[in-house]
Amino acid sequence: MTRDDAADGSLPIDGFEPIVDVDGDDRARDPSFEFAVPEMDCAACASKVEGSVSGVDGVTDIDPRPTTGSLRVDTDGTVDRDAVVAAVQAAGYAVEDEQESVTLSVPEMDCASCAGKVTGALEAVDGVRDLDTHPTTGRVHLGFDPDATTLSSVVAAVEAAGYEVASTSLDGDDDGDEERSVWRSRRAYVTYLAAVLTGVGLALANPLAPAGAGPAIELFDRAVRVGDLAYLAAVAVGGVPVFRNGYYSLRQRSLDIDLLMSVAILGAVAAGIGFDEPLYFEAATLTTLFSVSELLEGAAMGRARDSLRELMDLSPTEATVLRDGEESVVPADAVEVGETVVVRPGERIPRDGAVADGTSAVNQAPVTGESVPVDKAPGDEVFAGTIVEGGYLEVEVTTEAGEDTLSQVVDMVEAAQGDRSEREQFVERFASYYTPAVVGFALIVALGPPLAVGAAWDTYVLYGLTLLVLACPCAFVISTPVTVVSGITAAARNGVLIKGGTHLEAMGDVEAVAFDKTGTLTRGELTVTDVVPLGDNTEADVLRCARGLELRSEHPIGDAIVDRAEEAGVADRAVDDFEAVTGKGVRATLDGTPHYAGKPGLFSELGFDLSHVHAATDGGVVTRTSRAICERNNCLDLLSDTVPELQAEGKTVILVGTEEDLEGVVAVADEVRPEARRTVERLRAAGVRTVMLTGDNERTARAVGREVGIDEVRAELLPDEKVAAVDELLAAHDGVAMVGDGVNDAPALATATVGIAMGAAGTDAALETADVALLADDLSTLPYLRRLAERANAVIRQNVWTSLAAKAALAAAVPFGLVPIWFAVLAGDAGMTVGVTANASRLARVSPEAASSPAPGASEPPNDPDSTANPVVSTEG
Repeated sequence: MTRDDAADGSLPIDGFEPIVDVDGDDRARDPSFEFAVPEMDCAACASKVEGSVSGVDGVTDIDPRPTTGSLRVDTDGTVDRDAVVAAVQAAGYAVEDEQESVTLSVPEMDCASCAGKVTGALEAVDGVRDLDTHPTTGRVHLGFDPDATTLSSVVAAVEAAGYEVASTSLDGDDDGDEERSVWRSRRAYVTYLAAVLTGVGLALANPLAPAGAGPAIELFDRAVRVGDLAYLAAVAVGGVPVFRNGYYSLRQRSLDIDLLMSVAILGAVAAGIGFDEPLYFEAATLTTLFSVSELLEGAAMGRARDSLRELMDLSPTEATVLRDGEESVVPADAVEVGETVVVRPGERIPRDGAVADGTSAVNQAPVTGESVPVDKAPGDEVFAGTIVEGGYLEVEVTTEAGEDTLSQVVDMVEAAQGDRSEREQFVERFASYYTPAVVGFALIVALGPPLAVGAAWDTYVLYGLTLLVLACPCAFVISTPVTVVSGITAAARNGVLIKGGTHLEAMGDVEAVAFDKTGTLTRGELTVTDVVPLGDNTEADVLRCARGLELRSEHPIGDAIVDRAEEAGVADRAVDDFEAVTGKGVRATLDGTPHYAGKPGLFSELGFDLSHVHAATDGGVVTRTSRAICERNNCLDLLSDTVPELQAEGKTVILVGTEEDLEGVVAVADEVRPEARRTVERLRAAGVRTVMLTGDNERTARAVGREVGIDEVRAELLPDEKVAAVDELLAAHDGVAMVGDGVNDAPALATATVGIAMGAAGTDAALETADVALLADDLSTLPYLRRLAERANAVIRQNVWTSLAAKAALAAAVPFGLVPIWFAVLAGDAGMTVGVTANASRLARVSPEAASSPAPGASEPPNDPDSTANPVVSTEG
């Protein structure tokens, strides 16, 4: 007889002990265990662990793997896992809990109250860890110990709380539920039947007809109208999901809409049966309309979830991969790092990677928000989910499945929902007082007048039941999270990644924005900005000479000059005897003649009079600094005018020439981003103060500040001095955003109210520290972010106060008989929930184009370079 023969535990077998899970499925004790022991990272560590574990009775084989920090232990089936863990710990090493991670799709969990019940049910399951519910997306993320529970037990716990689990991430069908309409769900069909029965009751026992009108039958020695039986049938059919959810709310002591509606419906039925008060119509209407309202809320929430689902659907599920020289179509997740995928025109790139072959324009709007396709060639980076426009690309995959840029955006957007903003926390605290207060008011209204002055019980009990309907705070509790999710997903579609609702709200209140310079206001790459030929040379002559001198240089300035010369297509020169002159420049022999390129001081040492140099006259470009100071009318004073003026613009000046002849001037600078000036103007138009915080020298910083129109420039700052500057700004302004891209910006990003990292070029440290990432490295999305955040804050205020005011007005009108119970259900519950959701969806209409358009009545900033109250504007050129 084998172990399987006795798997039901009916026959005793030595050494075998069945373990029964909560679903009733027997599960034999596993004879093998896998452990994560990260501190076991050498042979000596492995030897100690092996020696300690070998002392456990029943262990048959031990396989320590120090290179991966893992341990496999085989047993005879009698060993408890905890005994092995204790042996590893006795050797001085910690065992990390192994757990499976799973995402449950729970579409009906669409409010904070629902999430609370699901959380309570799952917390009661042994082995469940890292629980995170997201009612705005209808998802539950959790980890569980497979040795303590099973996935079926987790699912059963959620369903026992009254919520259907449509799918799980372990099913391989995580989004299967999303295609099913809420109007074709089980709840919908129950609601349809309840509505029909209510209609039948209305036809047979119209509440407006005289008492006793309509057909009746004898039941339990009393005449009962057939129409009332139809009403009760509607309650019995449509009330099942309501009463079930109300039961679980009662178990968890949650005073939510399900419990309140259950009490209201049962109260109406009890009044009819026990006190002979005709409230069956109200009970049936309440049941049916509440079910309809739940469907309306589900449909509205589904529309709110669509924006995030669109992000999830961007990445293709299949990829065409090159293996052994042949193309084969495989699941996108099955492609390994280093493999090459083929992407044809119109197809989406399946994973992040680098172009290995081919050229094409790629539409990166789905990920970075860039409106114009970007040309890609071999070596260029591409992102998953972006679309190849017109060419053929072979892309070498560089990221693991689930780690590409698009997956990280989706993960971070989902994670952002767990970050509750201050307004959301306030609303939840308020709701905890609001609901008990209204329930208490309902009891006073229902019982007070009949007991105190003998008023009609049916009238005031109905008023009390109506107040119970209005006691649920769902509409204004969900008003903030649904707005936050709408705003965050709208931003993500436009290339702005916001890591939480707190940061979205804070950005709307920002009064000052501090910018780093290099890599933020500028591109972070040196380029040639000016070429001034001298004597009888042309611009091409100067570039040809400069290229030959700098070709072997490893300095970024040399790289910029070589790139510009290659763009101009100048001819090569024979280069010999290259030598770097430390701190001054370079020298080399070009076509047999010694040449130099370097700082003006190098040529002063060679004996040149830099105050009197003749400019070129044969087509060379003479800048505005040329002056008529000699008879040839084309002389330059490089030392006093040309060089200082170029340097005042933040440029580095390089002179090129031989020992006898100065051939030309080349100016190099970190190019200012073309959108930087317009971005600063838009922020100023919105009343935001702009400040530059940079470690660069004062002269360069002020030159860039003038060009982009920055209000205040602070230069030559170390990282800790940037932090101090941000602290000063925080003391003067309610909210400060810091925009940067480098490691040295990370402390300032963390200190600011909102830290914003330039995404694609940003370092990992800046991206991890920042609260917001501009994925396309496009500063023009910054005014869009500010406008979106302002609009989100306005929508949150509208939703919270409108829903609260509507509830309060309806509640105040109930005792005067002005609010029928059906209107309380449709307007006070479903209507407000649908309204706040629809209002939140308007955030999708805020676009970067609208944010970057000229502001009505916006004036140009004054040209006052030295003012700290007014922005600095660039001079011509």
